[in-house]
Amino acid sequence: MIDGREYDLVVIGAGPGGCSAAIQAAKAGYSVLVVDRNQLPGGDSVLRNTIPSKTLREVVVYLTGVNQRTFYGESYRVMANIKMQDLLERTDHVIKSEAEVTQSALVRNGVEMMTGIASFSDPHNIDIIGPTSGEIYANNVIIAVGSHPARPANVPFEAERVMDSNDILNMADVPRSMIIVGGGVIGCEYASIFSALGTRVVLIDGRRELLEFLDSEVADALKFHMRDNGVTMRLGHMVSSIEFDESGRPAATLQNGATISADTLLYSIGRTGSTHRLNLDAIGIESDHRGRLKVDDEFRTDVKHVFAVGDVIGQPALAATAAEQGRLAARHAFGLPVNSVPELIPIGLYTLPEISMVGKTEEQLTNEGIPYESGIARYREIARGNIIGDKFGMLKLLFNPIDRKILGVHIFGSQATELIHIGQAAIALGGTIDYFVDSVFNYPTFAECYKTAGLRGLNKLTD
Repeated sequence: MIDGREYDLVVIGAGPGGCSAAIQAAKAGYSVLVVDRNQLPGGDSVLRNTIPSKTLREVVVYLTGVNQRTFYGESYRVMANIKMQDLLERTDHVIKSEAEVTQSALVRNGVEMMTGIASFSDPHNIDIIGPTSGEIYANNVIIAVGSHPARPANVPFEAERVMDSNDILNMADVPRSMIIVGGGVIGCEYASIFSALGTRVVLIDGRRELLEFLDSEVADALKFHMRDNGVTMRLGHMVSSIEFDESGRPAATLQNGATISADTLLYSIGRTGSTHRLNLDAIGIESDHRGRLKVDDEFRTDVKHVFAVGDVIGQPALAATAAEQGRLAARHAFGLPVNSVPELIPIGLYTLPEISMVGKTEEQLTNEGIPYESGIARYREIARGNIIGDKFGMLKLLFNPIDRKILGVHIFGSQATELIHIGQAAIALGGTIDYFVDSVFNYPTFAECYKTAGLRGLNKLTD
């Protein structure tokens, strides 16, 4: 039993936001307890979603040889007849390694950890049910419980037949065919991964455009590439029902009456804040219809000493932003100096190929009446692109033709999520297109794309 223990800060949830908050408070000399339902820290980001899916992608890219087919032909494979066990061995290793790194950081900073389900009995007292149960007292609380895939009652989730994204790691075999309902980030990433494995993928989404937050040219490139890899897209089609056909396979019926069957169906529309076990009524806080909490600029809820960070407060719902929100919330809780979360946040999609963006899109600049010009570098024109066989990639710079400041960077291709941070730094520091034109980049590298795109953009001003 742990009854009566008092802590300066109790963090509920050991994901990126919760762990970052706990370490920040502990470094400042405060007593901190982290409570999580999992024995290993890291949250869904490490244990079920971000790290597993990105590791799975890397294994698939390697074993299928998809990135080497420019040189060795479309039939090239590193391994034939790839099994889920082949994919999950490395995934399991990375999950355990990341969890150990997180646990080591918590222990090293003097953060206490407890496995269990936490719920409020009043604004300061928290009940914990788990291997060690009891009630603790918290002077401050940070809720960082994350989110989980939405599972509507009318969707017949059933083992490996109808799944959400958390179920992917439990699959016994690579399916021959798959329906993915939901063309968001998760849906597109898994469509790319399974099509590379040879699975016949049908991607269904009610929106007519894929990933509308992307630059339209990049989104079009992704659609072309996915179709070229065998993904069938049904955009602008709503699913009216999901049932099972006579052979027991999932069958999605569209509103136009068409029915599509496959070995497996992945339902990936929306996520819900995991607040259902917190007993928020006991402290007078309400979540919205998707389990999310409302917070102010300091990440405080309506109860002054209770904060919330990460997926549970909604967009941008990224692991990186959750970690920064957690750090800042801890500093607010104890009155430490704070800088606000920067508005300039990079976004990365681990499709095949990768996509990453930072700053404004052409559509946003047009709607806001901001003048802009663009410069594009194609990977096929860059030595590094030819070396690794990426002939599809591109990097687009958007800049103001008057003061020449960088407004946005959009990348489609290998190492996009790494390259984007060069553009992020340039925008944050008020850099101009001239910086890229006048700089020298290592050769041969993808970073040269910035110089090529810069030159192309400036040429438009003098033509």
